[in-house]
Amino acid sequence: MSADAAEGAAAENVEWKTEGEGGLAADEDASAERILNQDEIDSLLGFGVGEDDDAGRTGVRAIINSALISYERLPMLEIVFDRLVRLMTTSLRNFTSDNVEVSLDQITSIRFGDYLNSIPLPAIIAVFRAEQLDNFGLVTVDSSLIYSIVDVLLGGRRGGSAARVEGRPYTTIERALVTRMIEVVLADAKQAFAPLTEVDFQLDRIETNPRFAAIARPPNAAIVVKLRIDMEDRGGRVELLLPYATLEPIRKMLLQQFMGEKFGRDNIWEGHLAGELWNTKLEVRAVLDELKQPLRKVLDLKVGDTLMLDAAPEAPVTLKCGAVELSRGRVGRMGHALAVRIEEAITPASQHALIRMGGE
Repeated sequence: MSADAAEGAAAENVEWKTEGEGGLAADEDASAERILNQDEIDSLLGFGVGEDDDAGRTGVRAIINSALISYERLPMLEIVFDRLVRLMTTSLRNFTSDNVEVSLDQITSIRFGDYLNSIPLPAIIAVFRAEQLDNFGLVTVDSSLIYSIVDVLLGGRRGGSAARVEGRPYTTIERALVTRMIEVVLADAKQAFAPLTEVDFQLDRIETNPRFAAIARPPNAAIVVKLRIDMEDRGGRVELLLPYATLEPIRKMLLQQFMGEKFGRDNIWEGHLAGELWNTKLEVRAVLDELKQPLRKVLDLKVGDTLMLDAAPEAPVTLKCGAVELSRGRVGRMGHALAVRIEEAITPASQHALIRMGGE
């Protein structure tokens, strides 16, 4: 074998080894690399198909939501909505003349924009105004409850499902009947808030498009209360949304752990302090006149020197407590002691100043 033939065989051998090693490496990469299917990607990111609420979200989406929605808990608000459930059960029974059961599903915090995007259509959205709180809220009635209310109020048979015609707008009769039910709910909400504060909820307008029911900016926080209304074999959901801006004027009341809780106040201590103030001893001075002199003259005063005052012998004296003038009177004598007879009542301004001095 010549030298050229030997070099060509060696080159072929090197090329064969390189191709063999490359093929082996590709097989190893294919076995080590695993491609995720769509269900696994959705589970990892937390965008599972068929999710109705935020409670079951996991993965990256749950981490993002927990970071962006972190608001304080309002214990008294839960009591208010529990009271609302009891009031609505009675009111809707009288309104529909049927056996109605209202239950509270959940109370959640959500961004307002996310809530508008999550409203299942078709639906009726009522915009109401909280008069004393000077802001707005929403009441959302889903389609199943709308048809159930119409069916009950117009004498539909019990046990049968309400007829649904999808793809058409709600008629004037359906809107009017649902509006009456919403007014009943708002009246019950006023009674539920009554133990905390007086709030009048006035219906402003009825919308079917969520874009026209915008009462806050999309990033703003809001509280959503989901209520379930069951009328034997019929029913649906009512959702009540209150932005945090609406609840801000009564936030301190909603932070209470129980009804009537006082923040930083102790009635026993207040009564004890008031009783001790009445028994406090104060020094009262009878001032005939006040004379201003330079400090040099005052320091040069000697025993026997006479100070000339501007007050006449029968001039009234002023009773003072510290720098506060209390009253005026006449100087006299009672037995072996000097006395002052009060001739003017103590003014209210003097009373307040005296109380402040006693408190200090």
